Amino acid sequence: EDGDDVLAERLLDHGRKLADEYHLLEVELHTGRHHQIRCQLAHIGCPVKGDLKYGAPRSNPDGSISLHSYRLSFEHPVRHEVVTIEAPMPWTEMNFEQISHNN
Repeated sequence: EDGDDVLAERLLDHGRKLADEYHLLEVELHTGRHHQIRCQLAHIGCPVKGDLKYGAPRSNPDGSISLHSYRLSFEHPVRHEVVTIEAPMPWTEMNFEQISHNN
């Protein structure tokens, strides 16, 4: 499969940087490859904030990376129904700037 087709991203801050050198992206996966988002974004020169393994310049204070899955869907292995789990974003646009300035 062509590496250019494995994910699609959408800029959520409409070209306006949320803080320092960061943008908020929505990424849709086309495959389920391990570290796919991290690897593809690093490949285009945009590593995930705090992701030292894939080229971020510094870690987050708590050692995490700024990557969040707000929606996950899969087929239940027994019932064969689609299960969708959603989790709200752990930060808002307002406190995203505060988080990034703490680094």
